[in-house]
Amino acid sequence: MQLGFIGVGGMAQAIISGLIKTDTVVASDILVHSPHPAHYQEFAEATGIQQADSNAAVVAASDFVVLAVVPGAAQAVLKEIRDELNDHQKVLISIVAGLSLQAMEEVAGYDLAVLRTLPNVNVAIGAGMTAIAANNNLTGAKLADAKGLFDAIGSTSALPEADFSTFSALAGSSPAFVDFFIDTLARAGVKHGLTKVEATRIAAAVTEGSAKMVLASDKTPFDLIDQVSSPGGSTVAGLLAMEEAGLMTAVVKGIDVTIKRDQEA
Repeated sequence: MQLGFIGVGGMAQAIISGLIKTDTVVASDILVHSPHPAHYQEFAEATGIQQADSNAAVVAASDFVVLAVVPGAAQAVLKEIRDELNDHQKVLISIVAGLSLQAMEEVAGYDLAVLRTLPNVNVAIGAGMTAIAANNNLTGAKLADAKGLFDAIGSTSALPEADFSTFSALAGSSPAFVDFFIDTLARAGVKHGLTKVEATRIAAAVTEGSAKMVLASDKTPFDLIDQVSSPGGSTVAGLLAMEEAGLMTAVVKGIDVTIKRDQEA
C-alpha cells in the first residue's frame, strides 16, 4: 500500500508514527508534502518516510491520499489535485476538522471515494480513537483497507457526520482533559509528600488500568465505583468531596463548551 500525506503537521505525524510503530505501513511506502518542508524535514529523516516536491506528486504515487492541511487551505488543495484523484481513482482520506463529505465532493468530484476521519493524538502510540464516515463511493476492499489503517493504530467508530462534534469533544479534546486530571491527581500526591515524577507515574498508571477495566467489563463505571467504595470508607468520602466541589458538573460543562466551539468553527 502506497500512502500519501498532503500536510505534515502534528496530527499527520502522529498517524504516521503510529502506522510505522505498528508495522502497518513501512516508512518507505509513505510519501509526504507540504509548502513548509522545514517543519517536517527532521521528522521525515528520522522516520525514513519519503518527501515529494508537490501535492500532485504525492497523489500520483499513492493509493490512499490523506488530506491533512489546515481547514482554510483544504478547498484550494482539493481543486489542485482534483483531476489526479479522479483520473486514477484514488481514495481520499481527510483528517481536516469541519470538512464534510459533501463539501469535499462538491470540490473534488462526486465520483471520488472519500473517507472522513477524526483521529485523536493517541494514534501515535497505537492507542487512538478515530471517528469515520465514508461516502457512497467507498465500499468493499477499499473501505476495509482505509478503515484498517485506523484500526491498526487504535479503535474506530463509524458515526453519522452530525455526531462528529460530540466525538471531537469526547475523544479529540478529551486527551487534554484526561491529562489535566492526571496532573491534578499528581499535584495532590505532591501535596502529601510524593515527588511529582512518582506521583505522575502512579496517577497515569491507575488511569490506564481503570480505563482498561471499564473496556473489559460488562459493568458500568458506576458499578465499578461501587466495588471499591466500602461503607463509611475513605473512597466514598473522597468521591463525595469531589462531587461537592462540582466534578461532574465541571466535566459536563467542559464537554458542552467544547462541542459549541467546534460547531461554531
